[in-house]
Order: sequence, then C-alpha cells, then structure tokens
Amino acid sequence: MRCISVRQPWAWLIIHAGKDIENRDWPTKVRGRVLIHASKGVTPNEYNEAMDFAILARRGAPDEGKLIAPSFNSMQRGGIIGSVEIVDCISASTSPWFFGKFGFVLRNPIALPFRPFRGALGFFDVPEAA
Repeated sequence: MRCISVRQPWAWLIIHAGKDIENRDWPTKVRGRVLIHASKGVTPNEYNEAMDFAILARRGAPDEGKLIAPSFNSMQRGGIIGSVEIVDCISASTSPWFFGKFGFVLRNPIALPFRPFRGALGFFDVPEAA
C-alpha cells in the first residue's frame, strides 16, 4: 500500500483532529487510501507550535474543546499510525489547515495500531505483511 511520512504532531492531527489538508511543495496525482507514517523527527518547539496552530484551526469544530492530544514524549513516532483517502491536490483552499504551495485534500481518516516502520521521502510502498 502507498504511504507518506508526516512529521508529528501533524500526522496525529490528520488521524484524530480533522486536519483535512497535507501541505507540500510538490503536487501529486495519487488518489485513494494511503497509510500515514509518523516520522521520527520533531522538536519540542515544533510540537508546541503545531499544537497551537491546531487550536486555532479547529475553532468552531463540534468537538473543539474536547481534543486531548498525546504529550510530546508519548506521541508515537517512527511508524504507521493510520490511513486516509487523498481525494484531490489543490493550490488554494479556504481550509484553515492549508498553508502550502500544494495541498493534498484528505478524507475519512482511520486510526490503526502503531506499526514501527522506516519512512522515506515522497510516497513509498509498504508491504501488507510489514
């Protein structure tokens, strides 16, 4: 199955908090369900800035005040955490999550049991048995 690495806590926000755009500097023609890999790299400052951004982006969401994210130290990294459908690639959006040159439009996230796996740049394949 195709997979894409996303830095934490952005990967967690895709699966659990309604992040409906994945921002990239490059476009994609990939469509359909892909795995979300939480990359290993993240600093405490990056984590805090992303979580502050998420609070603003989720303003007005039905569950706005109910989001409880894992702490920096307990957030899973270095493996697959879920899957999501990519339904489009855009260069403009009204989504509060869009701030890139290109945005992969995401739908229907599914959390999966954590599965350690080495990430890669761009899209990469993950064997079913991995």
